[in-house]
Amino acid sequence: MFNEKQVMIPGPTPVVKAIRDEMAREIQAFGDPRFVADYKATIDGLGQLLNCSGKTFVVAASGTLAMEMAISNTTKRGDRVLIVSHGFFGDRFIDICTRKGLVVDVLQSEWGQIVPLTQIEAQLSQHAYAAMTLTHVDTSTGVVAPVAEVGELMRKFADTIFIVDGVCATGAENEDVDGMNIDILFTGSQKAFGVCPGLMMLWASQKALARRESLGETIPEYYCDFAKWLPIMDDPSKYFATPAINLVWALQKSLELIVAEGGLSVRDERHRKNALAMQSALEAIGLRVLAEPGHRAITLSNLCYPEGVDDLQFRTTLAAEGFTVAGGLANYAGKMFRLGHMGNIDINDVVAVLSGIERALHQVSGKDVLGVAVTCYLKEMAAK
Repeated sequence: MFNEKQVMIPGPTPVVKAIRDEMAREIQAFGDPRFVADYKATIDGLGQLLNCSGKTFVVAASGTLAMEMAISNTTKRGDRVLIVSHGFFGDRFIDICTRKGLVVDVLQSEWGQIVPLTQIEAQLSQHAYAAMTLTHVDTSTGVVAPVAEVGELMRKFADTIFIVDGVCATGAENEDVDGMNIDILFTGSQKAFGVCPGLMMLWASQKALARRESLGETIPEYYCDFAKWLPIMDDPSKYFATPAINLVWALQKSLELIVAEGGLSVRDERHRKNALAMQSALEAIGLRVLAEPGHRAITLSNLCYPEGVDDLQFRTTLAAEGFTVAGGLANYAGKMFRLGHMGNIDINDVVAVLSGIERALHQVSGKDVLGVAVTCYLKEMAAK
């Protein structure tokens, strides 16, 4: 019997006590000078963290609204958009763009693979695209896109806004808005920042802000219009919509933890070391990582079952052992599970979940895997 279940899905991720404590603070008015100062410090700190010389938006919303915000502020009806998709969440842009009346071209990879850079360049050369979207890490496949290389390519196509969905990447995978030539980057609070769900963060380059201005005084969208939020991001004492006060404090604490850790480069290295060790350990007990080597995310692993393992039975058994993981999506539903390992988890969390996976797999398959993954993981971590 387990008193608590450890949530190891790709988001929301575990929330450490220091961040949870911020959620429990006594509420303040959103116009209170103390909160205004905290909100502004968080906005500015996030801009510095991701090296964005444009504007940073912190808004009460989900990552899905951030997707719509990115498209709404950079395109108009009739524009052509290129969607580079590595899975289910990359495909979400198709519906968002179609509903806006955009002309949509899609480059889709086989799940577990990436769209080659040469194919992206060839497609961009075919038309004048207002924007191109790319998901840094697609949660459905565990594939990581080569954002830096694509950003360098985009310098050849200066009129195209480069939009990066960083929902399952930002705060773990290496990202640099100005340095990687990204025009819009966005994420949600519940992923690698290790905060509860409820906030979206979006970074917009000067080019993206100029594109919004070129669209006119108003756009069809209301809540996600840059023009509505820019005065608040510059001066949070102003009002447009009620901010999620305690979530802003929690995000501020998360930012403090990232800075104390040494910044994004150190955080990226920690996630990378941990992910490589975990993936080796999970392969050692017969699970297959869906993403190809060289294109595997460091924030989650999508693990295909060995022959004969029933998905529902495995995940139910794992839940009884005290751990919650996510199921596969689309054609991989019932064929794999998705294991999140991002944010502020530590080696003790990982050892615990690997042990739980061993026990569950042993129970449903009879395979002698007890201790194998944990031993492999610890050796990998010690060797690097």
